[in-house]
Amino acid sequence: MLPVKDIGDLLSEISTLYIIDEAAEITMEANPGTIDEAYLTAVRKLGVNRLSLGVQSLNDRELALLGRIHTAAEARDAVCFARGSGFDNLSLDFIYGLPGQTLTDWEHSVDDALEIAPEHLSLYALTLEEDTPMWTAITEGFLPGIDPDIAADMYELAEDRLAAHGYSHYEISNWALPGRECRHNLTYWRNLPYIGAGVAAHSCMDGHRFANTKDLDKYLGYFSGKKSSLLELDEEINPELELAESVILGLRLGEGINADDIKSRFGIDILAHYRRQVEEMAAAGLLEQTDRHLKLTRRGRLLSNEVFWRFLPG
Repeated sequence: MLPVKDIGDLLSEISTLYIIDEAAEITMEANPGTIDEAYLTAVRKLGVNRLSLGVQSLNDRELALLGRIHTAAEARDAVCFARGSGFDNLSLDFIYGLPGQTLTDWEHSVDDALEIAPEHLSLYALTLEEDTPMWTAITEGFLPGIDPDIAADMYELAEDRLAAHGYSHYEISNWALPGRECRHNLTYWRNLPYIGAGVAAHSCMDGHRFANTKDLDKYLGYFSGKKSSLLELDEEINPELELAESVILGLRLGEGINADDIKSRFGIDILAHYRRQVEEMAAAGLLEQTDRHLKLTRRGRLLSNEVFWRFLPG
């Protein structure tokens, strides 16, 4: 949607404000059916070195169900455009657990994704939002409901199939070939500071979580002096919440969390501080401890929210 010149202007402005590491990961997201090789070649020359494509499925029936504007053929074309324009760090997004989707359907999707051989894959279970067309269709009986057991089987099938092809399951919903883990994802899961610029953008720094307004007119009004603030959210993160969020987010990672790293950052031994929670979740088979490391078990990744809420401040 963004013209090449605008992307160039953004990257140029960022370079005047910050010192950019020569090896920085510069990611652009795009949807199949909206890009061609000429466009991608131009943005690649500007310095964009990682492309994330919202493929969602390589099955035309499933794409129609999701309301996507592209076809499976156009998704494959987008991958060819990316490779032809010089992108060697490609991420694909897929959704599983769709109404009526079988385990065999999902197995074919995973195999199709492996045939494309992206460096990174993000696999997300479908979540229904109230009053959306799909929610309405399921509620009124036009589509079958979502089966969480089948979705769990799909998740474990992907885990096994991707591991067999050399992909590291480095975060609950993300897999990557060695060295191709998404850096901005890792920033979030390690609960480190980040800056978001633009309408509806989120930032987290200096003990605060910020969100710019989602209203474009209000956002532009701030820069013309017609509005006094562009923030829709300014939440203070106290030390107790920051600790809990660091534990919860860190447990999303395949490597889990190192109690010594947390202690050096917060001065708190989490194995003692959260002893009851750790023992309870370990007894339930959802969490495992090795020396001073904690991580989710295979079953724990399926039931991660059952683990996470127990670490939230009371």
